[in-house]
Amino acid sequence: MATSPEAKLQSFLHWLYANGAELRGSAIQHCGADKGFGVFSAPTGVRRDDGIVMTIPLDLAITPMRVLQDPYVGPRCRALFEEGHVDDRFLVMIFLTVERLRHNSQWKPYLDMLPSTFGNPLWFLEEELAELKGTTLYQATMLQKKNLRALYDDKVKPLVEELLSHDAHLERVNEVRFEDFLWANSIFWTRALNIPLPHFYVFPESLGGQEKDSACKDHGSGVSVTATVGETCVEVDGHKIKEANNVSEKRKDEDTSNAIVSKTIWVEGLVPGIDFCNHGLKGRATWGVDGDGSVTGIPVSMHLILAESNTLEAGKEILISYGNKGNEELLYLYGFVIDNNPDDYLMVHYPMEAFQNVPFADRKARLLEIQKAEFRCLLPRAGVVSARSPLI
Repeated sequence: MATSPEAKLQSFLHWLYANGAELRGSAIQHCGADKGFGVFSAPTGVRRDDGIVMTIPLDLAITPMRVLQDPYVGPRCRALFEEGHVDDRFLVMIFLTVERLRHNSQWKPYLDMLPSTFGNPLWFLEEELAELKGTTLYQATMLQKKNLRALYDDKVKPLVEELLSHDAHLERVNEVRFEDFLWANSIFWTRALNIPLPHFYVFPESLGGQEKDSACKDHGSGVSVTATVGETCVEVDGHKIKEANNVSEKRKDEDTSNAIVSKTIWVEGLVPGIDFCNHGLKGRATWGVDGDGSVTGIPVSMHLILAESNTLEAGKEILISYGNKGNEELLYLYGFVIDNNPDDYLMVHYPMEAFQNVPFADRKARLLEIQKAEFRCLLPRAGVVSARSPLI
């Protein structure tokens, strides 16, 4: 028997509150049939001095570290990660695929809230996809489908079946389908955020004085880090992670552990609650991370904060901006388009004959040929023609 959206929502809210989340003047509501859920101002409106309307502990975030530390899927995924056979995004997608098929998953209240189908071209019927023929969107979709199918057959299906077979609590191993992985891929790309995590949260042993040598090992997660004050160099078993170093040169002589605290490591992941914010051209809110609890009162948490005012009338949807994207990109990534989108553009192939009058045309044409890149031009909605190439 299907569970109603309201029942799913109540189960999810109970799960959020039990894990330390706080909705401060906001409410998650069902937006109607085929529209999923969204974040709205509470029935009493929002009137807060700090403008913060939601706070989610990052212990609830689904990140590559969470996957590697998971007692169920972690050991096998860690081995594959250390061998270089999988990357961080793949880890999250595998985790989502497995947990969705495990009916006793601790993430079930959250996973039940997520959409089961999507509006992006990867989910189009054949007749719908045929209408895109001749466009760059069609080419990109067909290539992505081919790559995802190959990845599923080669790695995903055998790995997920292996992980499920080791679950003693499952009465039977569910059949793994390509649609399960396609769902996990779409969930990741439509909801993942680039999260600036505090260094001490990713590598907790750093605060114990174990970074006196330039390299240390977090034995809990199988993650190695190379970090020196004033440098930006973090590796996870040979895989570099983007790190923002906020330590200035003049502080090099200060204690290394204090310097480590101010570092930020950017990690892609899902943050339950925050990820129910829908897109708006002019977002009413932005999000941030509170490492020490000084902003929200909850250390290592992500918060949603109103962008322009600390008040919002009752029942208004709290939107965030996914960025300035044209409709082709919005449809490909998220499965929707915006009427009269001011950021819309048309991408067309640029004739190489016109390229001949560009300075250093021969050299640039050779670079395009080596990279097997196509020379294209973007025609903005405003009518200004802008020729672009990653190599020009």
